[in-house]
Amino acid sequence: MGFIFRLHSLLLLPLFLQALLVTLHQARAAKFFNASSSLRGRKQASGCNLFIGSWVIDPSYPFYDSSSCPFIDPEFDCQKYGRPDNQYLKYSWKPDSCSMARFDGKDFLNRWSGKKIMFVGDSLSLNMWESMACMIHASVPNAKTSFLRKETLSTVIFQDYGVTLHLYRTPYLVDIVGENVGRVLELNSIEAGKAWKDMDMLIFNSWHWWTHKGQSQGWDYMRDGPKLVQDMDRLEAFNKALMTWANWVDQNVDPTKTKVFFQGISPTHYQGKEWNQPQRSCSGELEPLSGSSYPAGLPPAATIVNSVLKRMKNPVYLLDITLLSQLRKDAHPSIYSGDHAGNDCSHWCLPGLPDTWNQLLYAALGM
Repeated sequence: MGFIFRLHSLLLLPLFLQALLVTLHQARAAKFFNASSSLRGRKQASGCNLFIGSWVIDPSYPFYDSSSCPFIDPEFDCQKYGRPDNQYLKYSWKPDSCSMARFDGKDFLNRWSGKKIMFVGDSLSLNMWESMACMIHASVPNAKTSFLRKETLSTVIFQDYGVTLHLYRTPYLVDIVGENVGRVLELNSIEAGKAWKDMDMLIFNSWHWWTHKGQSQGWDYMRDGPKLVQDMDRLEAFNKALMTWANWVDQNVDPTKTKVFFQGISPTHYQGKEWNQPQRSCSGELEPLSGSSYPAGLPPAATIVNSVLKRMKNPVYLLDITLLSQLRKDAHPSIYSGDHAGNDCSHWCLPGLPDTWNQLLYAALGM
């Protein structure tokens, strides 16, 4: 009877309200990791969507030469370690609905004078942090800098401007603690967040390490509330950890003082079937996919990120790099890494794609 009453009541509503209620009901019924809707970036009030567009050749690229940047790790320095082609350096991202101003490192330093900026996450955060430092350095090559690398917290300071770029390495965002049973990944704890406070800008990232198993897995057990488990669905674990992170941001970040970004999910290119070339990986790829769609669609982790951000109290800007990065099957170190043996289709050459991530960050800050 209750269902019949609700159905009858629904039929009395105007058609557009019926459609709205049905849509809401379907959204609630869908499991978060089965969602099929595409993430299209977060549109700004200007109507400009920075994240839908295509890659075009731009002779003015790259922003810098790797040999002139003192901050690049060997794992990203593809030209130094033998990559024979250089067309991958010449692509710029062109949004469909607007144009982007070119990154201006001196303007960035002037606008963020005296401020502290922190990238928080895994080696993809390292990729983006080093890119940002190189792009700024190329704009002010004679500026006095200090550079400190440590396992957890690394720092570049542009001393003439008082601008500090921190990198805090934490692959899962949530804590890992040593216990009698081994390394425990705490899905409900972010004690490490104490180091992220009092920043003027935070750029977060996670996902790369959540899929690792065997010897490359960073933990032995997970703690989910009172339960200690050896494993669970990795998307479910990622969702739980990201909710813990979201609560931390809502409780500890003052949005009037700190701008918060989420870097988005950086894709890999190990499986050529994702772009309809099943015999390929990123190795030997020389150019991006054309157009603005990726045959395999967006990864489920991107759906989780979007869902969590929408439920947050504090505003967090999704730097929605996933689709535009999926198109860049040509931009990985592959075998031309000075630090990774084998075929690296996870990270990105510098100069290269992360420079575009930072240009998008720069554009978003100006909106």
